[in-house]
Amino acid sequence: MNATQEKLKVQLEHAIVAAFGADLAGVDPILVSASNPKFGDYQANVALSLSKKLGKQPRAIAGAIVEKLDVSEICEPPEIAGPGFINLKLKTVYLEAQLNEIQADPRLGVPAAKTPKREIVDFSSPNIAKEMHVGHLRSTIIGDSIARILEFQGHDVLRLNHVGDWGTQFGMLITYLREVYPEALTTANALDIGDLVTFYRKAKQRFDADATFQETARQEVVRLQAGAEDTLHAWKLLCEQSRQEFQVIYDLLDIKLIERGESFYNPLLLGVVEDLEKSGLLVENQGAKCVFLEGFTNREGEPLPLIVQKSDGGYNYATTDLASLRYRIQQDEAKRIIYVTDSGQGNHFAQFFQVARKAGWIPDDVELVHVPFGLVLGEDGKRIKTRSGDSVRLRDLLDEAVSHAHADLKTRLQKEERQETEEFINEVARVVGISAVKYADLSQNRTSNYIFSYDKMLDLKGNTAPYMLYVYARIYGISRKGDINFKELGNNAVLLQHETELALAKYLLQLDEVISSVEQELLPNRLCEYLFELSQKFNQFYDRCPILQAEEPQRTSRLVLCDLTARTLKLGLSLLGIQVLERM
Repeated sequence: MNATQEKLKVQLEHAIVAAFGADLAGVDPILVSASNPKFGDYQANVALSLSKKLGKQPRAIAGAIVEKLDVSEICEPPEIAGPGFINLKLKTVYLEAQLNEIQADPRLGVPAAKTPKREIVDFSSPNIAKEMHVGHLRSTIIGDSIARILEFQGHDVLRLNHVGDWGTQFGMLITYLREVYPEALTTANALDIGDLVTFYRKAKQRFDADATFQETARQEVVRLQAGAEDTLHAWKLLCEQSRQEFQVIYDLLDIKLIERGESFYNPLLLGVVEDLEKSGLLVENQGAKCVFLEGFTNREGEPLPLIVQKSDGGYNYATTDLASLRYRIQQDEAKRIIYVTDSGQGNHFAQFFQVARKAGWIPDDVELVHVPFGLVLGEDGKRIKTRSGDSVRLRDLLDEAVSHAHADLKTRLQKEERQETEEFINEVARVVGISAVKYADLSQNRTSNYIFSYDKMLDLKGNTAPYMLYVYARIYGISRKGDINFKELGNNAVLLQHETELALAKYLLQLDEVISSVEQELLPNRLCEYLFELSQKFNQFYDRCPILQAEEPQRTSRLVLCDLTARTLKLGLSLLGIQVLERM
């Protein structure tokens, strides 16, 4: 709720008590943004909800509330509409004062969290010895945006990359490489990542088809767990090689992460099993140690257990996730732990969260959140794949986006008969291409699947990153044309006279409410919607109101509106991980 809405809510609560007595203290005035601007800016619907309790007509209740309501500093006189809606329209002088106040604030009026917390965002999480593919795109982009918003709000955020760097696959890969390419196990960067992936696939085929190879691979895992020097050295080389390739992607996307893979928690797994045993939750089932869960059944309707130790003594993902959860609560002292993964893992999170709660490992002040997301689909509506049926490499997808942006820019420059340096063209193409991919993802409700289309995401006219980058560049075009330095405008009074100025002003003042809702609901598309609407409102203002040609003091007032819009776009886009451009 933004500051204005909060003030109105408090005054409405006072008016309800003044009109109907202290028994109604704390009643929600049901204050919402007006659905239609012609009715005002806000609407209080409390009269309808109180009708039965008070035994009065809603319109009469609304009248009694309005009689006691003092919002004269903020609003025009309240109006009652329909069966009892209380409509509130903000005063122009109030809006001007609010804009004048935020001009000097680098946070643009967005307050930091009153009680900052240690929050963990677990995102990206690729597997060692495999290339990052399109399936890692959403976790990486959504997780980064959530982390940025929480950091901006003042929370102490730990960005964790829970990479798959342990387990059977390493025994399998090391065994295979000992046979076909032993140099890769002793020499850094002896293979490139593509070759490593090819060897991994061949190792998996051998593992599935050859019982002797399978047993040797399992023994190699035992040697790894025991810390055998040659196996450990080989494992470290393989991890480092993958890590370097991941970093190329993270640099392209401007992602900051702390790697803490599955291997980090390996020494803690036995303790997890022992503590679950002590709590009486463990049940042996066909040689495996399990915890039976409430609300989960198999196809036959029988209770479904979560296995924490396999019959051969090995552990699985659930055991590692339980160990990491305990570590994050006990050692990292996290108060909210956010896991950003595809929606297909929903059951897994529900299950191990339930086990942790049953074991009493989750304090009352710790919140666990699974942030699920849908699939990236091709334009045929199916999972996006290469022609050979493989997952699209994330590096290829990003390079292709930049290439498309480069071609689009070249075409536009030719049409405009503009000459630009190759350096300028390459930089704009990089920013636009990467931003387009990020925004196309973040602008969707994350729980939905979405269709990946370079043409749509690079469109200068739709709800896209290029559209907003263009609005930002347009504002800086005004500053260049008028030889204006926005930073030297100082604190100049904003005067709102035209309807498009008023619409833009009201929207600029909603930033705090939008960021607060994303902080709570972890839905970055809400911020995207806001920035798109803001860009549209600015364009309407730009089309209808002269700026550089306006007389003073209107000229400076409109330049301040331009500056506030540019700063709001830059801040909002930065929270999505998107860089801005002053020229395109």
